[in-house]
Amino acid sequence: MSTRFLRCMASSALILTLTGCAQSSKHSILDSYGANPNLPEPKANLFPTVNIAPAQGWPEGMMPTAAAHLKVQAFAADLQHPRWLYVLPNGDVLVAETDAPPKPDDTKGIKGKIMKLVMNRAGSSHPSANRISLLRDRNGDGIAEQKTIFINHLNSPFGMSLVGNMLYVANTDALLRFPYEQDATQITASATKVLDLPSGPLNHHWTKNVIANPTGTQLYITVGSNSNAAENGLDKETGRALILQYDIARGTAQPFATGLRNPNGMAWQTQSGALWTVVNERDEIGNDLVPDYLTSVKEGAFYGWPYSYYGQHVDTRVKPQYPEKVASAVKPDYALGNHTASLGLAFYHAKLMPQYHGGALIGQHGSWNRKPHSGYKVIFIPFQHGQPAGPPQDVLTGFLSESGKAFGRPVGVAVDISGAILVADDVGNKIWRVSPIDLTPQNPPSLVKP
Repeated sequence: MSTRFLRCMASSALILTLTGCAQSSKHSILDSYGANPNLPEPKANLFPTVNIAPAQGWPEGMMPTAAAHLKVQAFAADLQHPRWLYVLPNGDVLVAETDAPPKPDDTKGIKGKIMKLVMNRAGSSHPSANRISLLRDRNGDGIAEQKTIFINHLNSPFGMSLVGNMLYVANTDALLRFPYEQDATQITASATKVLDLPSGPLNHHWTKNVIANPTGTQLYITVGSNSNAAENGLDKETGRALILQYDIARGTAQPFATGLRNPNGMAWQTQSGALWTVVNERDEIGNDLVPDYLTSVKEGAFYGWPYSYYGQHVDTRVKPQYPEKVASAVKPDYALGNHTASLGLAFYHAKLMPQYHGGALIGQHGSWNRKPHSGYKVIFIPFQHGQPAGPPQDVLTGFLSESGKAFGRPVGVAVDISGAILVADDVGNKIWRVSPIDLTPQNPPSLVKP
């Protein structure tokens, strides 16, 4: 019996032991949503709660459950770990088929090895496909008949943004630019490197997102932290846990907002004109801390990480303390539940589903550090006057089996040119499409012609 096999068995046994010993939360998950979430005292244990939903994939004939009066169908299937979506002006849908890059320093020590096994069991265990694929629905029936490899040989790509005739792609280590021609099904031109991004052999939060401002003059790029709560040392966090602002004409970048542990989705809220983001907060201080959040992003603002959470609640694990910095920490606008791993964000401005107009659609990838599970769904947050205005509403659920296995895990969300909602499912390897039940193809939207 090999040493590697014995190590794997020992690690698996430890995972099962930790899962079995974890105590369940005594609070409703809804207590950790909204503008003023419940924030109990932290519980720092020797071993954190580990409650993994093992990745299973969708059994034949099964799919998620859509909200009342809505239907769901597979827009595309047989993808390889689809994480992020971008809808081009002609209706084509780009999907980043991607996974974590090699990061050997992030799996050192007992904790690192346990976390690697956690990620493997949760469905992130394959080499990254490192490509962006193009999906085209020619006849407007909600199913992509055409799939092509749009850009290949990338490095754990994630965010995409089209500005004029240039498509920007955020690799894990650099922002790239490619020339784009309308209706193209493939880009073969070489990339132009626009900006290096923090990466390296640690690269704990590897995903980098990018969006442009409405005028196409600035790009905003997310960079997650290199740790949970600075346990790898503050020197490893240089240039991380922030959103960068890149001036296209000048070719210069600077921090736009800091103290954001792991921002992913970004979108513009049209009523206020503000940039909003969803942020994954820290783990390992109990089932009921810390809620992920949705917040407007104020230029120059500091949002607490690593010294404090949800405003000015001090994380005593972080050394040295920095009370002056904590005093400046901005409280987020809206909590999204403890350990929900909220990643995707899109504001809904289409006419197809007026019940969602103006609000935020959020893809929740799901927990590993909470018992019972949280997340594993797509939710809607209503907005009024540019601010969140009500409790979360389920849009797409059913990603977990009764036994706690993951059929799928939602990540990126987008709105197609017809107004339907698209959801990337990186465990189910599908793109789901949500639309009204009475939607008929007699009058399909204007799409790309064959």
